[in-house]
Amino acid sequence: MAVIYKCNHCGNIVGQLDQQVIDSTTLGWNELSNEDRKEMIEYQSNGDIHIKTICEDCQESLENNPHYHELDYFIQ
Repeated sequence: MAVIYKCNHCGNIVGQLDQQVIDSTTLGWNELSNEDRKEMIEYQSNGDIHIKTICEDCQESLENNPHYHELDYFIQ
């Protein structure tokens, strides 16, 4: 089982944890609202967990171009 952090904008893998036991409190998932949990965490049929996040490059692009927040996709 792996926890895979992927950028929600460009799809790049930001990080990965390979563990048999996952402690959601240690990972901070307990701090998320139910709505955020449903939006950000995807459970895969093979047991992996995909977490939607943002990479440094996309974060920088959004900071430098605030109007990108209005777009569904800003990476072509």
